[in-house]
Amino acid sequence: MPDFLFTDNDWTFARIDAVNEAIATIAENELQLDTYPNQLEIISAEQMLDAYASIGLPVYYAHWSFGKQRAIESGQYRRGEMGLAYELVINSNPCISYLMEENTMTMQTLVIAHAAYGHNAFFKNNVFFQQWTDAEGILDYLAFAQRYIARCEERFGIEAVTDVLDAAHAISRNGVDRARRPQRLSAREEEQRREERERYQEQQLLEIWRTLPPVPGGGTSGNPSHFPETPQENLLYFIEKHAPNLEGWKREILRIVRKISQYLYPQGQTKIMNEGFACFVHYHILHSLHAQGLVTDGTLLEFYASHTAVTLQPDFDDRRYSGINPYALGFAIFQDIKRVCLHPTEEDRHWFAFAGDPDWRRQVHFAMREFRDESFLLQYLSPKVIRDLHLFALRNEPDAPHYAVSAIHEDSGYRQIREALARQIADSTHPPDIQVVSVDRWGDRHLGLRQMDTDPLHQEEAQRTLAHIHTLWGYDVCLESGEFALCATTS
Repeated sequence: MPDFLFTDNDWTFARIDAVNEAIATIAENELQLDTYPNQLEIISAEQMLDAYASIGLPVYYAHWSFGKQRAIESGQYRRGEMGLAYELVINSNPCISYLMEENTMTMQTLVIAHAAYGHNAFFKNNVFFQQWTDAEGILDYLAFAQRYIARCEERFGIEAVTDVLDAAHAISRNGVDRARRPQRLSAREEEQRREERERYQEQQLLEIWRTLPPVPGGGTSGNPSHFPETPQENLLYFIEKHAPNLEGWKREILRIVRKISQYLYPQGQTKIMNEGFACFVHYHILHSLHAQGLVTDGTLLEFYASHTAVTLQPDFDDRRYSGINPYALGFAIFQDIKRVCLHPTEEDRHWFAFAGDPDWRRQVHFAMREFRDESFLLQYLSPKVIRDLHLFALRNEPDAPHYAVSAIHEDSGYRQIREALARQIADSTHPPDIQVVSVDRWGDRHLGLRQMDTDPLHQEEAQRTLAHIHTLWGYDVCLESGEFALCATTS
């Protein structure tokens, strides 16, 4: 009789240990994955809802919006309107994977393969994560942020801290440096730097704003007449550094929100790749476990049911359609890279230089390491995947009564579809491009913002966001958009 890892679906810690050991062997020997050490945590549905509310971070500061989100999702879950993720994984070292205690043993096996090895390897090896996040220091920094904001609440009051966090959260997506790598500091170094910043700001900042004399024609002696010299896209950073009367503790809170937004930035840029690679890994591992006689046919069938549900891509006219499923698209492309290596067609050879390379692991690893979603699609989305997922492109002319199909399944159409989808994915991950263009430093100190892209803005939401920026800046804030001009003024 085969020596199965389990034959019924009740999980135990001993079974999870045995499954994890078997998966680790396959991940290392067959897939050649390089991962952080794993830490598996079993949590309840209530704890999973808590994790949802705090964006999946294991340590986080308190804010009313997290409680609101928790109440909404808890109600939806209890009414059967939503399901919970089978797992949650943290980009840290060690890599922390949360497994739901309600999972069957088959599902525990799947999510260990998916999260503890698929996502883990992606976090450790993708160049975007390597350059923009610090898996070694994030847990310490989150603990520092939690302690600091709790101290601010004790000293200045919950309402005052909440006002700053509300404003910072409103523009947090415009608080990310997209062209400059973030500085990596330990929690102790962050505390030391915070104290140094507070001392400097107390001694220098207000005095500089108050005493530097203007010169004829505007500006100050030794400074350009126009400030800033070039538009600044990082609103949180600019306000943190240049708001005239912002107290030191508020600047530090802006910095905390900005650094956490920076840490989360790569996840939004690699959603398709990250989930697709994790699905590719769990698909290979579960089949390998079955081929080795370590799991039963019933386990494999249960796995198929869950895997198929996760990677389903409904057609555009299906009631279940809600856009492109990142799990479906990413998994299909990684599977296709392997197919192009092992079983290339003439079409594949025409499209891909690596077609026929027997070392499919090398090609899959290269794709996983070196790209983010936009460039990944431009490089690897093949005609076969376009056909399999029934992808096509539409053009929407504002005055036309109907949509026009602008790209179909032929050579030039495949390229147009690939480019259009990559552009759509890139646009969906970017906030409106609002930049600081002027500050009247020697007059009324108003802050001038301008929208640099052509994406439509919701006027009421833009006005509310300006009010939050005004809370931080302390003086009038005006926004120029292609559609309208708005101001938030001091009453």
